[in-house]
Amino acid sequence: MAASTAAFAVPQAARHDIDKVNGGITAEAGQAYGELSTVNGGIELGRGASAEDVETVNGGIRAEDEVSAHDVSTVNGGIRFGRQARIDGNLETVNGGIFTDHGSQVRGDVSTVNGGIGLVGTNVEGRIETVNGDVTVGAGSRVKGGILVEKPTGNFGFRLGKQKIPRIVIGPNAVVEGPMVFEREVKLYVHASARTGTITGATAQRYDGATPPKD
Repeated sequence: MAASTAAFAVPQAARHDIDKVNGGITAEAGQAYGELSTVNGGIELGRGASAEDVETVNGGIRAEDEVSAHDVSTVNGGIRFGRQARIDGNLETVNGGIFTDHGSQVRGDVSTVNGGIGLVGTNVEGRIETVNGDVTVGAGSRVKGGILVEKPTGNFGFRLGKQKIPRIVIGPNAVVEGPMVFEREVKLYVHASARTGTITGATAQRYDGATPPKD
């Protein structure tokens, strides 16, 4: 069995790093990489590409279908993965949204401060965390670690003007196994076919249709 597995493994030497300060990075479809890192620029991963850590500061991260990676992070930018993604660590941004499509697996947490989180047919082993963002645990998704919406403190998640109330939607046949904890006001909608753990800090509004009520 070991010999058979080794035959399909990618040698570590073949996993070259790409490290930049200014400029975007493109991971070619079907190719294996080590760390992909830039400061000012976006990162794109073609279909079937794999990488270890994927990180930027000022830029978005966009992946096509069947991409695998370990930790994926940015500060100012969104993160978007296509179908059948495999994330062994966390998906994390500060100012930007996060989206994963059907058949994706995330073994760590999915977190943002200022940005929405959307899951469609996705399995998350960790927890969803946000401060000011909307969250949609879409149809057929499963979140094992629960949901935490934190209260803004100091400059963390601070915005001038009227504060938008985060909208949290647990869609048809979705499952949130862990506790859902809301440290600030939210609007929580839970589909009649969905299952959740304990809810603290909010009252769920049930709905039956394909989409939740408008605010």
